[in-house]
Amino acid sequence: MRQAVALLLLAVFLPRQLEAARSDDVPEGTRSLAGQLLVAEPSLGDPNFSHTVVLMVQHDGQGALGLVLNRPYGRAPAGELLKRLGVPDAAAHGDIELCYGGPVQPEVGMVVHSAEYVLPDTRRVTTELSVTSSPEILRAIGTGHGPERAIAILGYAGWGPGQLESEIVAGSWFTIPADPALVFAADPAGKWPEAVKRREVDL
Repeated sequence: MRQAVALLLLAVFLPRQLEAARSDDVPEGTRSLAGQLLVAEPSLGDPNFSHTVVLMVQHDGQGALGLVLNRPYGRAPAGELLKRLGVPDAAAHGDIELCYGGPVQPEVGMVVHSAEYVLPDTRRVTTELSVTSSPEILRAIGTGHGPERAIAILGYAGWGPGQLESEIVAGSWFTIPADPALVFAADPAGKWPEAVKRREVDL
């Protein structure tokens, strides 16, 4: 079963360029949520997002884009993954964990990582968190030269103009700061309960 899952994921991980967000496109009177964690309220019943924690990468007048952080698919051998992406490296070793990022375009691959690692297509989300779509980052991870912390993600969550704002007003989501300790916590299942606890503390 583990091998079947890994091979399926290897077949769909593809690079994608992220579009640059423009902060001046945020609707008047609306605070951009880019760089925040969007957390599902306990009452949110959508199976795509129930009990999820989402890193908001973009939020402007054209809509919003985020990456779910707490739904792992399984692990894939780094060497085989790089071979299928067309960037083989004999020095690659170990496994790379792949996670569900959202229901939109599951063939799209991105890596959320600590900000000390930078490639030409890397997008800085906060001072401590970045997102990269180039498969070169997977080669760096597989050979021990990648970012200090990273999560490889397939697919993303997307909202049209005003849609996310409406969902928040309806009580489906709340936001908290994107603390790297929570983003990269070793236990994915513990991220949502911890996020809820932090909201309660803030109140």
